[in-house]
Amino acid sequence: MAAPGLKLTVFLGDRDRADGALLADALMDLFARERVAMSVLLRGTEGYGLEHQMRTERLLTLSEDLPLLAIAMDGEGRILPLAEQAAELAPRGAIALERVRLLEGGREDGAAEGGQSPVPAGSEGRPTAAPPSALQEVEAQLAGAQTQLTVFLARGHRVSGRPAYERAVECMRGHGLYGANMLLGLDGTVGGERKRARFMSRNPAVPSMIVAVGEGRQVAAAVLELREMLRMPMALERVQVCKRDGVQLSMPAPPPVSGEGLDFWQKLTVYTGEQARHGREPLHETLVRRLREAGAAGASTLRGVFGYHGDHDPHGERLLALGRHAPLLTIAIDTPENTLRWFQIVDELTSEVGLVTCENVPALRAATPSLSRGGLRLASADTP
Repeated sequence: MAAPGLKLTVFLGDRDRADGALLADALMDLFARERVAMSVLLRGTEGYGLEHQMRTERLLTLSEDLPLLAIAMDGEGRILPLAEQAAELAPRGAIALERVRLLEGGREDGAAEGGQSPVPAGSEGRPTAAPPSALQEVEAQLAGAQTQLTVFLARGHRVSGRPAYERAVECMRGHGLYGANMLLGLDGTVGGERKRARFMSRNPAVPSMIVAVGEGRQVAAAVLELREMLRMPMALERVQVCKRDGVQLSMPAPPPVSGEGLDFWQKLTVYTGEQARHGREPLHETLVRRLREAGAAGASTLRGVFGYHGDHDPHGERLLALGRHAPLLTIAIDTPENTLRWFQIVDELTSEVGLVTCENVPALRAATPSLSRGGLRLASADTP
């Protein structure tokens, strides 16, 4: 059965420090020490936080402190105290908590290629590998609900001689998921074991992450096939698909009523590609700039390695190509009232391309040396 859990996301900068060490390294040390089931460190291409200080790889003077996302998933009893420890390490920046359902991968023989370690199952109250009957139960749970599927796998994992992430993304597209993006990890843990990227190495065992979106039945069917294809942990989250390829399907829905003193936040995620333009400018650059000018609390763009959205074929970087073709994710988190305002900007810029989703975030703490918003107490349950 899919077990309830939490996703912890820490938004930080490349140069942020904790007790003299790099904050990113301190966070990954923490995740490894606490043997977090799944975690990954991702680097963004540009973004800003509550202080609205822009960082981008496009300009040398602004590329020395690119945004990072440290993501960890496990049971609530493990993630909640972990979030408090992360907040002590990172007194500034943003920390978000989101509800997920956790699945372990299949392949009873535990076979893996290219450095993928089998995932320990059943330890310390974590969900064991889900049998087919349990996954059929997941299908019943997800039927009719739009869902985000997150898959953790090693960089170098291969299936039948091909990169596993390519096979996984193609599987997702074959089952009709609306979009998927493979994000390259710099560091992380799988089954509590840390795998860190090293300079001048292929780093085949370093965890990476695929994020995909589709209808519940499509996602459940993809999970069944992925489980047979290779062994890898996964997570499910309920999302709302607001736009597909320029067509508006819905506005961000108001979150459920929460308890006194507790508020939901909301996250907008925009799937685009580096080739997408708004006028003469790259769409994702225009999006982050416009959100910043409008006063949105923060936004970050992540470049994928391989992916697709809408009816486009899966794509990635092309050797000797004149332009870049990598898929992109742009993430913005704010209050529900502000999210409705920022959605007008997103809607305008994605009038022809892009996949846009909205998710409830039941806890978020964003802080600067002089300002703090939100907190890490979870609002009322909104478990998918």
